[in-house]
Amino acid sequence: MKKLLVMGLILLSNTAFAEHYDIKMLNHGSDGGMVFEPAVLKAKVGDTVTFKPTNKGHWVQSRVVPEGAEKFLSEEDKEFTLTLTHEGVYVYLCPPHRMMNMAGLIQVGAALNKEKAEKMVLELDKRAMDNKGRLVKYFEQIQ
Repeated sequence: MKKLLVMGLILLSNTAFAEHYDIKMLNHGSDGGMVFEPAVLKAKVGDTVTFKPTNKGHWVQSRVVPEGAEKFLSEEDKEFTLTLTHEGVYVYLCPPHRMMNMAGLIQVGAALNKEKAEKMVLELDKRAMDNKGRLVKYFEQIQ
């Protein structure tokens, strides 16, 4: 019984101190055309992120998620809120603008899946027609 009480208090404390972040989907931002802002986010397990289609024609899809986390796909022009449930790196993009390298990263705690995330980042960047190198630059912030 004591063990259950302690586990419940730990879960409650993690939820009580969770942060919320907004990521805007923009046609133009500080890093050029077709961007997420912020493009790199550091967060912790239990935090939430709302992707906001500030401009029309955007949505978000996961390409890499930490082991055990669920992949995600939002609807076009709709806000989408994600609860970050597992430690690791989340790599995501805007499907209609992936050729413009409209992608971003979220690091939750330790980058447990860094190799898998890096492989996806390099693949996405290689296939991009515009903004080459931008996602690789973002990935340099992952530790």
